Amino acid sequence: MQRILVPTDFSNNAYAALLYATRLFQDQKCKIYILNTFDVNTPVLTSRMNTERGKILYQKLSNASKEKLEESLHRIIRDTEHLNHSFETISVSKDLTETINKTVIHKNIDLIVMGTKGATSAKEMFMGSNTVKVIRKNKNCPVLIVPDEFDFCKPKEIAFATGLRRSYHESEIIPMITIAKVFESKIRIFHIHKEEELDSQQKHSLKALKQHLKNFEISMHYLQKDTKKAFHIQEFIKQKNINMLFMIRYRHSVLEEFTKEAVIKKIGFAPTIPFLVIPELN
Repeated sequence: MQRILVPTDFSNNAYAALLYATRLFQDQKCKIYILNTFDVNTPVLTSRMNTERGKILYQKLSNASKEKLEESLHRIIRDTEHLNHSFETISVSKDLTETINKTVIHKNIDLIVMGTKGATSAKEMFMGSNTVKVIRKNKNCPVLIVPDEFDFCKPKEIAFATGLRRSYHESEIIPMITIAKVFESKIRIFHIHKEEELDSQQKHSLKALKQHLKNFEISMHYLQKDTKKAFHIQEFIKQKNINMLFMIRYRHSVLEEFTKEAVIKKIGFAPTIPFLVIPELN
C-alpha cells in the first residue's frame, strides 16, 4: 500500500496536486494524509491577558484549519469514490517543513506530493518558497512537484536527468521504477554535460544505471551544460513529449542550483510537467 502525504494551504493548486496523486495511484491501494499547518504568529506571551489572547487565536486558527480540511476531505472522497483509497487529515500549529519531516517518519510515508505554488506564491517563481524548503530540508522521502492546476495524464514518457557524476543505487531510483512499471513507461536518460566524451566515472555510472533499468525501454540523450540549461531541459521535455521528470538531489547536482531561490528567479525554470525529486541515500 502506498502511503502518501499531501500538504495543503487550501488553494486550487494544492487540491489539484491532491487529485493528481489519487489519479497517479488509481489502481493501487493508498493511504493519503492531507496536512495543513498554521502559524499562530503571536509575540512572546508574558502577561495573563496575552496568554488568554494567544489561546483564543490558536483555537480560532485550529478550528478554521480543521473545518477546511474536512471540506477538502469530503471533496476528494466525492471525486475518488471509485478508487481504493483511504484518507486522514492532519492539522498542526508548527513549521511546515519540520512537520512534514516528522510525519514522514511517524507515518512511514512513501511519497510527498505538493503543488508548485501556494495561494500567495510569486508568479515568476517556478516553485513556491514552501516547496523549495521542503525539497532542501527533506532527506528521507521523494517529493513529487505538480505544476499549477495540472490535469492528469499517464506518464508514458518519463525522463531522468543526470550528470553521471555518481553511481546510483537501485533503491534510490525505486520511485521511478515503480511508476515506469505501472504505466509501462519509456525512460529517457538525459545527461547534462560539459565535455563531449564521458570520462571513466561517468561511463561506470551509466553502465550501472542501464543495468538497473534493463527491464525497461530506455534511450540516451545528451544536453550541453551551459548558462541556458533550464531552457535546454524545457525544450527536451517539449520535443520528446515527456510526461514526468525525475532528478536525484545530491551535492553539486543541477537540482541544487534550481532550488536556490535567486537562481530560480534568474533562470526562469518553469516545468510544465510533474517533477519528482529523489533524495540521495545517506
